[in-house]
Amino acid sequence: MTPPIVVHPPTAGGGRRVTAHAEQLGIAFRPEDVGEFLRTAGLSEDEIQLDDPNLIEWRGGGPDIWN
Repeated sequence: MTPPIVVHPPTAGGGRRVTAHAEQLGIAFRPEDVGEFLRTAGLSEDEIQLDDPNLIEWRGGGPDIWN
């Protein structure tokens, strides 16, 4: 099963598109942006684990890759 959150590969500008169930949440430029998008989408601080493969699929590199 695909995780509900996808962080897409970095663009030439270094941002990464973030989607939840194919709905665009925004463009992240650092891991903290991903966390903020998830809080805005209704997840609690306890639910947000950026290294949880059941929650987030990182495409084109993990949370340490931004360009």
